[in-house]
Amino acid sequence: MAILTPAVDWLARREALTPTRPALVDAASGRAVTFRDWNRGANRTARLLAACGVARGDRVAVLSANRTEYLDVWFACGKLGAILQNLSWRLTAHELAGLVADGAPSVLVYDGDRAGTVAAIRAHAPSVRRFVALDPALRAHPGDLAMADREALPDDPPPPPGLDMGDPWVICYTGGTTGLPKGAVLTHGNIAWNSVNTVMSWGLRPGDVTVLNAPLFHTGGLNVFTAPLVHVGGTSVVCRGFDPDEVFDLVRDAGLTLLFGVPTMFIALQEHPRWADADLSRLRLVLSGGAPCPPPVFARFHERGVPFRTGYGLTEAGPNTFWLPDEDVRQKPGSVGVPLFHVDVRVVDPAGRDCGPDEPGELLVRGPHVFAGYWNRPEATAEVLVDGWLRTGDVAVRDADGHHRIVDRIKDVIISGGENVYPAEVEAVLAAHPGVAEVAVVGVPDERWGQVGVAVAVPRAGAALDEDEVLAFCRERLAGHRPDDVPHPAAEIGFDFVYHRPQGREVLLVEQLAIARDAAAWR
Repeated sequence: MAILTPAVDWLARREALTPTRPALVDAASGRAVTFRDWNRGANRTARLLAACGVARGDRVAVLSANRTEYLDVWFACGKLGAILQNLSWRLTAHELAGLVADGAPSVLVYDGDRAGTVAAIRAHAPSVRRFVALDPALRAHPGDLAMADREALPDDPPPPPGLDMGDPWVICYTGGTTGLPKGAVLTHGNIAWNSVNTVMSWGLRPGDVTVLNAPLFHTGGLNVFTAPLVHVGGTSVVCRGFDPDEVFDLVRDAGLTLLFGVPTMFIALQEHPRWADADLSRLRLVLSGGAPCPPPVFARFHERGVPFRTGYGLTEAGPNTFWLPDEDVRQKPGSVGVPLFHVDVRVVDPAGRDCGPDEPGELLVRGPHVFAGYWNRPEATAEVLVDGWLRTGDVAVRDADGHHRIVDRIKDVIISGGENVYPAEVEAVLAAHPGVAEVAVVGVPDERWGQVGVAVAVPRAGAALDEDEVLAFCRERLAGHRPDDVPHPAAEIGFDFVYHRPQGREVLLVEQLAIARDAAAWR
């Protein structure tokens, strides 16, 4: 029988330990917020939500760009036993109405830039009893409350709701290619254990400072560094979004030691004029996540002496799951490393048998950071939580040293002529071309081969890409291994194809190349 320990009030504990240490910095204003300030503000926010009728188990939706008040709402939910439903501001009003219907929040908090969207979905949100505007001058409706109304409320904590680690804290929606996104339920225990794993295994320190510009509607914004830095007593600089100039300013002025982003963000930084002269010496941990990272991005950071890593995670598991030790960062670029302290992983074949070294298979994850299931989706939950293991749907390879590399998503694998093509591996080769800024490989139907891979490349500024030259670049770096009895398809699809044997595996890599000469045409 599992023992569920009580959930704690994070900010109350952190205020008691380090009341005057800076917890947050608002990048727009430069205002620093101590842990005492943050805890007291979250207490007032919790009392405002309670006055709106929010109680244990109720959902509180937030539709806003990153800001300190967003974080107040998150931790206020923790104080009340309520559940944060963080909504993506990238979605349309129609899509948001579907998520509001799914989560049935009793309160919806929004910023001024989303007031029009909130007005549009208002009639389709019958569960919402009160709307709360973060910007009083930009209310969706004159009768909406303002977050500033909390200032008149006491800053002592509300009555404890008596939570344990199994109580939900966040419903974080995962993207889907079809239908409504699924809401992954992250409990107090999931978030706490992800934080414990991160602090212990990544070596976070009380003096660490990070920039929070990953959107808070993603688990990455909430849980890669933000929650772990509350645990250890570090500082998050809160930005409304990603802006390369702002990042360079913060690297120079804010003492950043930790930096998290997706590959597109790091590519933008490296292509920025300030990249060459930026002092990156204080960055001791730079982590890419969310998508496969092109090898040249690693090389450019390593040339500057920065220990750049790629991480791996998913909304359903923390997200932090692996760590690449310092001594292996340069020797194994692209590897995500070994499991964190309280995490177990397996790589299995379709029959569920453990794969050997260098054999690709599905990655399974187990640990207390794994989510409780999908909100109102028992069938979908049963599909991914099997015998205590989370089926990630990702293809991984474990090397002889026990280090893991994520190859691709199972659903993205292209099956061409009976061979498995992993688009991420093709993208890694093409991304090394000096004229390629971004690249994506997708599968398209083909009568003869079943599917063929199409690479779509965006040129770097000022570069001109030639199809034949790019294919020649690939052939120089990929060994050609083709059975003699396989007919040459060049006459039918217009380009040659090559085989490659990464770590002994024969994989069909390139069959057709399409060049996007105008990046806007592919966005």
